[in-house]
Amino acid sequence: MNMKKVVTFGEIMLRLAPPEFLRFSQANSFDVVYGGGESNVAVSLANYGVPVEFVTRLPKNDIGQCALMEMRKRNVGTQHIIQGGARLGIYFLETGAVSRGSKVVYDRAHSAMSEIQPGMVNWKEVFQEAQWFHWTGITPAISQSAADACLEAVKVASEMGVTISTDLNYRAKLWKYGGDREKIMTELTSYCDIILGNEEDAEMHFGIEPEGLDITTQGEQVKAAAFLSVCQQMQKKFPKAKKVITTLRGSISASHNTWAGVLYDGKTMYESAQYQITHIVDRVGGGDSFMGALIYGLIHYPKDDQNALDYAVAASCLKHTIKGDANLVTIEEIEKLMGGDASGRVAR
Repeated sequence: MNMKKVVTFGEIMLRLAPPEFLRFSQANSFDVVYGGGESNVAVSLANYGVPVEFVTRLPKNDIGQCALMEMRKRNVGTQHIIQGGARLGIYFLETGAVSRGSKVVYDRAHSAMSEIQPGMVNWKEVFQEAQWFHWTGITPAISQSAADACLEAVKVASEMGVTISTDLNYRAKLWKYGGDREKIMTELTSYCDIILGNEEDAEMHFGIEPEGLDITTQGEQVKAAAFLSVCQQMQKKFPKAKKVITTLRGSISASHNTWAGVLYDGKTMYESAQYQITHIVDRVGGGDSFMGALIYGLIHYPKDDQNALDYAVAASCLKHTIKGDANLVTIEEIEKLMGGDASGRVAR
């Protein structure tokens, strides 16, 4: 069957992390990973056999080439990646444990992607044969010109009848260029059919708050019902959105989280099972792995939102056991977990 492709657009970065659980000040070396919100989603989809294109801007140097090769190695289409600019963005990750949270330090000013301009990407060509376009709130957060390029993309995708999804992905450390966050995100999100966001994303981008819930104090008691009001407010603000989805992460500690998801289609609130993730290997990219699996689920089970949601939650539960940004799991592994086998026994 000739499936139409999914396109994702955003910045891929060099991730430098001290080995194991060392602090920055203890590190004599860094582990190297190339990743970013939208490239992580692309890798997930490629893993599930979905044709996918990742669009970004990379510097014409060896480090930019490494990021490109990482995408190719994972079977992600790269033909619409443009070259130019000074450097690849970097972020440093200090992996937390137990009651010490993880830390991220960005070194991404003047990256090739942050200096992308509208008109550099031929979106009409990119969306030929595309069924789906995914962007995240990180892209408009890095610079005004990246926000403009993202708006250009959603407008063309919308004209061409492509399904559009976003992960609102609020990042407190970004949005430094002085753009009007709420205005920019409201315009971009108004084009979306599918919106993924947690309570913090909704509040920080749009001032939408759940009734009677404080995420920092309620830790493991995160309840789906509290999100119904967020979903309803989101759909009111964004009438084009057919589905609003959120992941429910309860942080018992940096090493032990609960994980579940809810999906609201305007009428029904679907809830997934809740997983206990008792030993987190790497939680970076957890939301991206959820999104990648959700897109796969919504394409493959268009009439079964519950199944699509369950698939996304199981896939992202497994991501927490994978080191690096991307979710390197198979459909079979996800279906095994969905079927109730969480034992992790040796398959032999």
